[in-house]
Amino acid sequence: STMFLVGLSGGIASGKSTVVAVLRELGCAVIDADVIAREVVQPHSKAHQQILQHFGTGILLENGEINREALGNIIFSQPEKRRLLNSITHPEILKEMLKQILKYFVLGYRYVILDIPLLFETRGLTKFMKYTVLVYCDPPAQRARLMRRSGLDAAAADARISSQLPLEEKRQWATHVIDNSGDRESTRRQVLQLHTRLEDSLDFLWARLAAGAAVAGLGGLLFLLLRHFSS
Repeated sequence: STMFLVGLSGGIASGKSTVVAVLRELGCAVIDADVIAREVVQPHSKAHQQILQHFGTGILLENGEINREALGNIIFSQPEKRRLLNSITHPEILKEMLKQILKYFVLGYRYVILDIPLLFETRGLTKFMKYTVLVYCDPPAQRARLMRRSGLDAAAADARISSQLPLEEKRQWATHVIDNSGDRESTRRQVLQLHTRLEDSLDFLWARLAAGAAVAGLGGLLFLLLRHFSS
């Protein structure tokens, strides 16, 4: 297959949702890990039942859905509970992600964006990505946006930002960086440039050569096949 995976991440208030919106406008395939994480714990799901067995019905809302804030308070202060929750949800999340990746593969997409907020924190999934993209924002702009968006004071905003890995550290691991410190148009231009680079990636050189050889004749195709598998 010539399809490859691109991991996308950022930090709180760095503007990842803005970048995703542009990618969707361009018709890119985007898989949102946060959306999947909510879907796999809906009532009557396997993960929902297992969570209730281990955490009790006190974490439920009136409609039967899991109160994410209540559950978050439990796992925040108890690492063993967080590991337990991850052992329940992560396999279901990965299973659904693989289903969606397969769907886009069948549909013939050249690449799939995996929007994973903690991509660089967990590191386990990065080895499956051909490229990783970080949505970056300089610290002053990140702080100001978070305060404006969430109505936080400076101290509270700093506390939330410091609870994550610094964007500067993530930047060292990313193969591509979208700098969202400026205006929306600047960010949009960078996303367009990234999309063009991925679409024209050498990962598709083999596919284009094979198509050209098929037009030229079977002899040319066999020659390219030999070249491909001997390289």
